[in-house]
Amino acid sequence: MISAIEANADGLIGPTHSYAGLSPGNLASSLNKGEASNPRSAVLQGLDKMKRLADLGLPQFVLPPHERPDIPFLRRLGFTGSDKTVLAKAWRDAPAFAAAACSASPMWAANAATVTPSADAADGRVHFTPANLHTNLHRSLEHAQTKRALDALFPDARRFAVHDALPAVAHLADEGAANHVRLCAEHGARGVNLLVWGREAFEPWDGRFPARQTREASEAIVRRHEAGRPVLAQQSRAAIDGGTFHNDVVCVGALDTLFFHELAFEDTDATKAAIRRAADGLFEPKFVEVSAADLPLADAISSYLFNSMLIQIPGEDRLTLICPTETRDNARSHAVAERLAASNGPIGRVEYVDVRQSMRNGGGPACLRLRVVLTDDELAATNPSMRLTDELHGTLSIWAARWYRDSLTASDLADPALLDETRGALDELTGILGLGDGFYPFQRALA
Repeated sequence: MISAIEANADGLIGPTHSYAGLSPGNLASSLNKGEASNPRSAVLQGLDKMKRLADLGLPQFVLPPHERPDIPFLRRLGFTGSDKTVLAKAWRDAPAFAAAACSASPMWAANAATVTPSADAADGRVHFTPANLHTNLHRSLEHAQTKRALDALFPDARRFAVHDALPAVAHLADEGAANHVRLCAEHGARGVNLLVWGREAFEPWDGRFPARQTREASEAIVRRHEAGRPVLAQQSRAAIDGGTFHNDVVCVGALDTLFFHELAFEDTDATKAAIRRAADGLFEPKFVEVSAADLPLADAISSYLFNSMLIQIPGEDRLTLICPTETRDNARSHAVAERLAASNGPIGRVEYVDVRQSMRNGGGPACLRLRVVLTDDELAATNPSMRLTDELHGTLSIWAARWYRDSLTASDLADPALLDETRGALDELTGILGLGDGFYPFQRALA
């Protein structure tokens, strides 16, 4: 078995971080719609979370924010004139589209792509498929720029295969790693890939909230990655109707352990049996299930206990759960978390991080990161400028303090000065992260 480690690539929160309530089914996003956000605090919280993981000994990378407002998108809708004129016209005549063009949602890197490590891929490369995020307008704008970011971070085509997104149609709606869990004995060993879907491509859907992932999208990703030992499981309809817009709101896994809520899957027994069959000869899966009696679904969603990061700290045998402070502040979820740590089970420690700005928009610690298993050689082939070090953390903290506002409302997104601020920030960031010339659309337009 080849030595490998699980790295994290976190989305750097962008200057237009706001509470626009653009995501049906995301209860926190809807609840805080219209309130003032603090982009500066948000990006610093995200950076501090990244540094905490790097300090624990896990490779940590930074994925850059996307260009927002997305002026090219608004031009495709027929708005003309200077960039500032386009923005002003869009807010006047099509405010819903203007709000989508300003969303900082690429910060949630769990939706950036689905990843298959080289140990599971037939050609021995790490495979990435950027998510088309077809269900929500503001997120459907992301996948092309996400691919550019992944190409920049993983540039060696001999070791990495960064695919295009699946066709952006409802039949192939894909939400990325938020609906994918890899289980294994060791990171460098062959594993089982659990892909969770909410509906079938041609299924009439009459649920309270959208089912964002189709079975057929998951099947297509398995085929193009040639991913070994896949298990496809249906997300619980009750969970979706309750506000579980992605499976990672009620399920997280690491190594041989799957930690999930009783309502995570439509058929829990069948899902566990399928995982055991797929893991046969590789490892014995460990299932840590939390009952609805111990943690009602509403508390699971509001506390984001399962949207925590389940990690193996180098040198430790048992897993660590990195929870948002909201998990600690909810009496029921806190009790569940503390019982886990006090047990003799696979999860031996619980820690808490403050990502409150992200949480108020419906994204916890797990939403902010894309997990990528890398061998030593693959790790050495990544872009070193995008790997978080103490120096880069300090540089980005100073950069954010200079460019980011400490308060932003929906009306502020129409401010033409914000367009200049975001472009100034991203132009400087391009050099900091070694992204090359013309990484952003506005840079290519000026070339």
